This record gives sequence, structure tokens and C-alpha cells, in this order.
Amino acid sequence: MSDFWLGIIGVLVGGGVSLTGSILLEQFKSRKSRDLDNRRIALLKRMLENPPAGKEWRTLSALCGVIGADEATTTRLLIELGARGSETGNGSWALLEDKPLR
Repeated sequence: MSDFWLGIIGVLVGGGVSLTGSILLEQFKSRKSRDLDNRRIALLKRMLENPPAGKEWRTLSALCGVIGADEATTTRLLIELGARGSETGNGSWALLEDKPLR
């Protein structure tokens, strides 16, 4: 085999190994993050299914504080969970199944 073809094969194998390593590393990082998100979603669901006595909604600040996430992350997780914000604009959230939009 000529040196040219050996070089081409080496480049392809090296590129394949590098790409595979990058993909595996990214999957490992995203799996860790997704596990945390799943635990947070379970906690949010528990909170929304059991609001404080006399209330039907939970405030975003309370939800953020309990799961230890910022507002953007908490809001994203609430939407994934199937929750919605209050139409009054007071930063309260409830499950969509409990508070459907008319």
C-alpha cells in the first residue's frame, strides 16, 4: 500500500476515534444534567400536587428555592412538567391538569 493511502486511513481512523470520544463525553455530561433535572421535576410535581393549606398556587420564588435552581431553569422544568403560570402575573404556578386554561 502506498504512503498516500496509509495517510488517508490514519486520518480517517484518528478522526473517528476523536469524534467517538467527543460524543461519549457529551453524553456523559448530558446524562448527569438530565438526572438532576429529573429529580428536580419530581420535586416540583410533588410541591404542585400538594400546595400549602388554603392555596392553590405556588410562587416561582418558592419553587426555585426548594429545587435550588434559577428562575430560567425552574420555568423550563415547570413547562416540561406540564405546569402553567398564573394569568394575573404574580409569578405563581400550578399544574395544568389542576388549573386548565379555559
